[in-house]
Amino acid sequence: MAAVRTPRVAGSVVRSLSPKDTKKLLHLVRNSKSIELKVSVPMAEHQRTTLSMGLDPVEAQPRHVYFFDTADQALNRAGLIVRARRIQGGTADTVVKLRPVDPARIDAELKRSAAFKVEVDAMPDGTFLCSASYKGDATGQHVLDVIDGTKTIRSLFSPEQRAFYEAHAPAGIDMNLLRIQGPILVLKARHRPKEFKRGITVELWLWQDGKHILEISTKCAPAEAFQTGVEFRTYLEKHGVDLGTRQETKTRTAMEKFKAAREPRRRVASRQRSLPAASEQQPQ
Repeated sequence: MAAVRTPRVAGSVVRSLSPKDTKKLLHLVRNSKSIELKVSVPMAEHQRTTLSMGLDPVEAQPRHVYFFDTADQALNRAGLIVRARRIQGGTADTVVKLRPVDPARIDAELKRSAAFKVEVDAMPDGTFLCSASYKGDATGQHVLDVIDGTKTIRSLFSPEQRAFYEAHAPAGIDMNLLRIQGPILVLKARHRPKEFKRGITVELWLWQDGKHILEISTKCAPAEAFQTGVEFRTYLEKHGVDLGTRQETKTRTAMEKFKAAREPRRRVASRQRSLPAASEQQPQ
């Protein structure tokens, strides 16, 4: 099931849905465990927004995020995300995520697992996307061992995560042969504003070329989605967040940057292959 996308209008995005799209959205919400409402803030507004919201940058938790995929991003094209995060304090977590999914078609026993999550992401531009993810725990050292090549990528994931991967990865793609992509420096903070009854999560993703994404999000139960959406929108607008700006997602941006970084190397390799051998370049 593809993401549901509708034109953005003021107020609740639900009012802009066609009957067909409303039915799709309700189907996703009804069969999911949670809803995550998220918004990305334009780069020029990052500092102003965080100051307005009263965020304390000293409380942010640093992380290193790594993605695993093939050279041509075959997993990403199949909707599969394989990721590990080193977290301050020596811990780490992992995830194998599939999207988009139809939550009604997911095995009921799988849904009962505490490590398995079915969630709908919603953004102010009218995009809704349902994902299914299998989470796991690790240590920061284990992640470093994988990065250094002393342990296999497969060893980083639980048997359940590996089974989920094998069920949805394109045929013939061995997890141990995936390329390591990253790290991306991430600063994560949790905040509970006085004027918003729910906690919010703020993540700042920073790339070496100066690009950064600031994402603000909150979660709720499916039954609370509409009310929470209205309250969250009100809170964001109070702090001057432009909900009409182009939305950027963290994973999509990361994968685009990994792809762009490979293009110059690919062109160099292609030119080198096309050059005549050294002996052929000598004057006769």
